[in-house]
Amino acid sequence: MLRAYQQQNGGLKAVTIGEEDSLPPNAIWLDLLNPTLDERRKVDRTLGVEMPTRADMEEIEISSRLYQEDGTLFMTAMIMAQAETELPTADAVTFVQTQDRLVTIRYIDPQPFRTFALRCERAVVNANRADLVLMQLLDAIIDRMADILEKTGADVENISADIFSTTAHKMGKRDFQSILRMLGQKHGLTSKMRESLLTIMRMLTFLTQSMDNKQHKDVRAHLKTLVRDVQSLQDHATFVATKVSYLQDGTLGLINNEQNNIIKIMSVASIVFLPPTLFASIWGMNFHHMPELDETWTYPFALVIIIISGILPYVYFKRRGWL
Repeated sequence: MLRAYQQQNGGLKAVTIGEEDSLPPNAIWLDLLNPTLDERRKVDRTLGVEMPTRADMEEIEISSRLYQEDGTLFMTAMIMAQAETELPTADAVTFVQTQDRLVTIRYIDPQPFRTFALRCERAVVNANRADLVLMQLLDAIIDRMADILEKTGADVENISADIFSTTAHKMGKRDFQSILRMLGQKHGLTSKMRESLLTIMRMLTFLTQSMDNKQHKDVRAHLKTLVRDVQSLQDHATFVATKVSYLQDGTLGLINNEQNNIIKIMSVASIVFLPPTLFASIWGMNFHHMPELDETWTYPFALVIIIISGILPYVYFKRRGWL
């Protein structure tokens, strides 16, 4: 799908471009979502610049993701999507900035793009240049990542409270398997977020270096603010990732501790019942000459010995603090 945004009524009005339609000459932002070959070629002909393909966008070399050709900037970053689901993803989104137009090429539909498009329709976005549109779009992306990171941090704190809660420990209500699954999801989310922040930071650094010192002063000031925001988010994401790793180690330690307690109880129980089993085995032998069998007091005496032999190991283990 190809959508063109042009200035109208103080905002940016979106127009969906069909196969037979031509691009508006005054369009500031061209947004390609899952573009077809014809749509890509239409943009190529209009701008005189060859747009990167899906394979080009997935290249991992920095030189393939950030480069400049004839004054046109090509920048690719990993953008988070589906962060609220159990399967968050981060996919490549390419930003192509020419002298008077911004082109975005993407194969995912992150929430910041939808939010920014709605703001354009409500005339909230006031941008009459392509670079200003790019700055505000990056603002929306970084704000969304800050919200995701804030929610992730709150979720991790709740999980931490569940793991180390003394009340839950006494009541035996902790489900460590569910906790490990949740921690695994948070670990995957923070990993993708750190990857996304890293690529965005590289993109901002490249964009800053590409700006002329004598021009775009407002954009350069905006870029400095975005760089500071991304740096703070990187630090916070590192903290959250470290906290998740600590909670994973702590959960595994508690699981091992509970398993050791169970094994200890089973070992002590087997030792407690070993002496009574020994006496019962001796007096249970079917030999013909066993003098105890002829006495009337033998049966109650044997029961008392069996009970005492079971109580003594239990008292010993209890006094040693093994139970």
